[in-house]
Amino acid sequence: MANILAIAGNNSTYKQPGGSPAGFLSGLWHGAIAPFTFIVSIFIENVSMYETNNNGVWYEWGFLMGISGALGSSQASRIHIGG
Repeated sequence: MANILAIAGNNSTYKQPGGSPAGFLSGLWHGAIAPFTFIVSIFIENVSMYETNNNGVWYEWGFLMGISGALGSSQASRIHIGG
C-alpha cells in the first residue's frame, strides 16, 4: 500500500505497479517537505527525500523550487532600508 502523504521512498505511489513517474508538482512537494523527511529518513529506512522514479528535469526543477521555498530566503528578513 502506498503512503498517503506522497513521501518518496520504497513505498511511494510512484513505485507501485502501473504508477506514473513523479512530475513537477511531486518534486515541488518533495522539496517543500525535504527538511522534515530528512529527519524522518534517519530513523525510518523506507522514507527518502528524493523520488528516484521521476520524469527528470521537471521533477528536479520542482524539487529545487520546493526546497528553496522550504529553506527560504532568510535574507528577506534582513533587508535594511535607510541610512
